[in-house]
Amino acid sequence: MDELDALLPHILAAPKSGARAEQLCLRPDYGARRFVDRIEVTTDRGIPGERWLTAPWAKLPDGAPDPRIQVSILGKRVVDAVWRDRINSPHPGDTIIADMDFSEANLPTGTRLTIGTAVLEVSDLFNDACVKWKTRYGQDAKDWLVRPEYRRFRLRGILCRIVVDGVIRRGDEIRRL
Repeated sequence: MDELDALLPHILAAPKSGARAEQLCLRPDYGARRFVDRIEVTTDRGIPGERWLTAPWAKLPDGAPDPRIQVSILGKRVVDAVWRDRINSPHPGDTIIADMDFSEANLPTGTRLTIGTAVLEVSDLFNDACVKWKTRYGQDAKDWLVRPEYRRFRLRGILCRIVVDGVIRRGDEIRRL
């Protein structure tokens, strides 16, 4: 925990804008990861090839997949801080990894982002990680993300809904509208 706390100033110093999508990851099934150079995003199907449509972790009252979790974006500095055993521990599985400040102050709920030809909207749903995060990266890494005084930093990244269909390529710039 002390190491993570010491890294917080570095993590919070991430660029406010202009970040590039450094890594794109699809999760076709539980625990499965597929790294790609481009993804298609759609408002109605999420990301074709992903499990959002068939096995989302958040659902609407009618049982449909919650569109607020269609795309997850995680900060590269947080990935580097917690994912130390890259051989024996799986990638977090976030759709996009980028070196950017995802705090509430920088990207309030409802902020629209363009990435490639797609437009995403920052969700109001807080990404508090899950039990898998704790198992993979440790109890301290999980507790650090959800500390009440750190919630506003969104250390676990942001969740987004797709508002305009498009294509996102590795290297595309993330810009606020």
